[in-house]
Amino acid sequence: MYRVNSAIRKVEEWYTGDGWYADGPEFAFDYYSSYVFHPMYLETLQAMKDAKVRTRIDYSRYYDRALRRAQKYSLILERMISPEGTFPVFGRSIPYRMATMQPLAMMAWYGELPAGVTGSQVRGALTAVMKRMFASGNNFNEKGFLTIGFTGRQPGIADWYTNNGSLYMTSLAFLPLALPAAHAFWTDAPQDWTSRKAWSEQDFPKDHHWADQIKTADLY
Repeated sequence: MYRVNSAIRKVEEWYTGDGWYADGPEFAFDYYSSYVFHPMYLETLQAMKDAKVRTRIDYSRYYDRALRRAQKYSLILERMISPEGTFPVFGRSIPYRMATMQPLAMMAWYGELPAGVTGSQVRGALTAVMKRMFASGNNFNEKGFLTIGFTGRQPGIADWYTNNGSLYMTSLAFLPLALPAAHAFWTDAPQDWTSRKAWSEQDFPKDHHWADQIKTADLY
């Protein structure tokens, strides 16, 4: 329990607010909130809840707070998708490609998308990004495996730990495939995502700061 709880407390130390984790003691502007913090933190807390473990940490309240943070971050990701189906490229591990969108896909799968973000607009936004990234076919080598890069073979953007296996984190954007075919995520009429609305003179929800509203204290 010490190892799990010390990791949980470290993640809490690195939370900077408004959905972002710092990826270290100093804030790093990258997508590790997407690749690691939100999905793995939620899964860890869910596992502790499911196991009905009792320690000093109130896993249920921690989970509820982490879920709300993930909702805010997924809202940010949805707004980052441009009308053309692109998103900003920055930070390390960018060859993970669409793993950047994992929290957005996860919230759709969980049925926990934030208010103002519908399943159909997430479906449209993620589909647009997938087509923009993969339609050319240049992300794959002659044997059909992913190459190191972002929209093709771009080995210069690799980090020292990047390998061909890690590239398949991009498949995490396909989490909504776990939803049944009759689910509203698939069957609702297409809807423009936020940036497409904003850049075409349509009404769209304004953004605002999300503060933590769930307070946690050690149980003993």
